[in-house]
Amino acid sequence: MGIVTGPASGDGGIVTVVGNPRAGSRTLTAAVALAGALQQTLAARAGAGEPLAPGPVFDLAELAPGLLAPWSLSTAAAQAAAAVRSARLVVLATPTYKGSYSGILKLLLDVIPAGGLDGVVVQPLTVAGGAEHRTLADAALRPVLAELGASVPVPALLLQESDLPAVERVAAEHAARHSAVLSAVIGALAGPPLR
Repeated sequence: MGIVTGPASGDGGIVTVVGNPRAGSRTLTAAVALAGALQQTLAARAGAGEPLAPGPVFDLAELAPGLLAPWSLSTAAAQAAAAVRSARLVVLATPTYKGSYSGILKLLLDVIPAGGLDGVVVQPLTVAGGAEHRTLADAALRPVLAELGASVPVPALLLQESDLPAVERVAAEHAARHSAVLSAVIGALAGPPLR
């Protein structure tokens, strides 16, 4: 099943999903770097509270055949969808692919029902070949995430391929810049419902 570096479920933790059609891609490297930076930064903010646990990493290129028929998902694809739905924070990474996010990521999102990501915070990450393509995937992805009920309270990390050699530093800077908002929203969504 894809790369799984933590527990198979996303219960209360950070789940990383990589929608690059090539397994082991540079998008995967960037996503893992961002998830690690967010986990460290949010743990530092948590103080005495319970930090978000690092969760599984799903490289969708390895799960693709199991996603092709939403009515009969493979076990691994079903576990990926369930982990995303039960996570508190999802790092959702995609290359800019033909002017949008990748089709393999669309396959995963299509198996999640409308409202299925209520209570889940998503941190998008996109990788593009050049500056003129940096925002395309993010612009196409946000309406789908809204339909699914996800909270996307901070900007996507928009990378160009030329940024990838410094991805650890860029990810750490992004995490530091946005951790206060992410922490507040994750905490608010985890708390008791407002009446």
